[in-house]
Amino acid sequence: MVSRRTVLKSGAAALAAPGLIGFAQQSVTLKFHTFMSPTSNVWLNMHKAWMDKVERESGGRIKFEAYPAMQLGGSPVQLYDQAKDGVVDIVWTLPGNTPGRFPRTEVFELPFMMTNAEATSRAFWEFIQTKAADEYRDIHPIAFQVHGPGVIHVKSRLVTQPDDLRGLKMRGPTRQITKMLGYLGATPVGMPLPQIPDALSKGVIDGCVIPWEVVPSVKVHELVSYHSEFDPKGGALYTTTFVMGMNKARYQSLPPDLRKVIDANSGIETSAFLGRVQQSGDVPARKQAAERGNRIHTLVLAEAQEFRRRARQVEVEWVQDMDKRGFNGRDLLETARKLIDKHTKA
Repeated sequence: MVSRRTVLKSGAAALAAPGLIGFAQQSVTLKFHTFMSPTSNVWLNMHKAWMDKVERESGGRIKFEAYPAMQLGGSPVQLYDQAKDGVVDIVWTLPGNTPGRFPRTEVFELPFMMTNAEATSRAFWEFIQTKAADEYRDIHPIAFQVHGPGVIHVKSRLVTQPDDLRGLKMRGPTRQITKMLGYLGATPVGMPLPQIPDALSKGVIDGCVIPWEVVPSVKVHELVSYHSEFDPKGGALYTTTFVMGMNKARYQSLPPDLRKVIDANSGIETSAFLGRVQQSGDVPARKQAAERGNRIHTLVLAEAQEFRRRARQVEVEWVQDMDKRGFNGRDLLETARKLIDKHTKA
């Protein structure tokens, strides 16, 4: 008969075994940081939904400390480096916050490229894996996505043709989009999303380009009176790219089973989910602007042609820039278009 002391010793020895310590273990807590408002569609229906799913699928062993609205400090421009340097564990941010740092990524921000956010996000993920993975070598990528079609929002006048933008100071989110605004006739102003309400209120800008779903979170529908959207048949004016990325060392330090949970919530399907949910916020946000009595104009294909013609110079210059950097700009552009077309038709 085995003594009680022997049993206890055997149990203690078993628990001390490295493999079993690894199994019994630890929960991990990951810090998630972004610039989005805690009341925004993006935060509530994308970020929190993703974190809840990861927590659930890890059996509660992965937990999150969630920080919207830059609550951990710094500026939106610094988010990518916060993940790279391990200041936080996971971020959601715009590659375009740091102009020129992710040059091949910018192909998805060129005028009249995107179709819908879900298909374009799938294409974006596939493009990065095949054509630009080294642009994100400093982090562990979780998802690449875009938002729904960009919309023009102006305080003082309705925009139905490019000349209506002349003389207006218009906020753009990224380098390619501010260039586009310049070619359309506006005076482009680059600034992060959270600065828009104050800039509109103080007259620093006369309007901005953002997708519908972002409008309520920065109260743009309360600060402008005119909105110009593009009929999907004529193509979307623009979109913006986003990356959800994790500190590389933090990812690699996770136990293998928890890495698998992160992996299962990464990639092309997660990218598609984020894009789809972000664009799904367009309809209720548009309704809020309409209910305030704001004027909304939908530019049909014929009206979009002059916008397309003037904006094409952005594409030409991007291809030339890629060629100068040692990339085949035309190949990158054609690859992105083919991928968008493939996933849109799928």
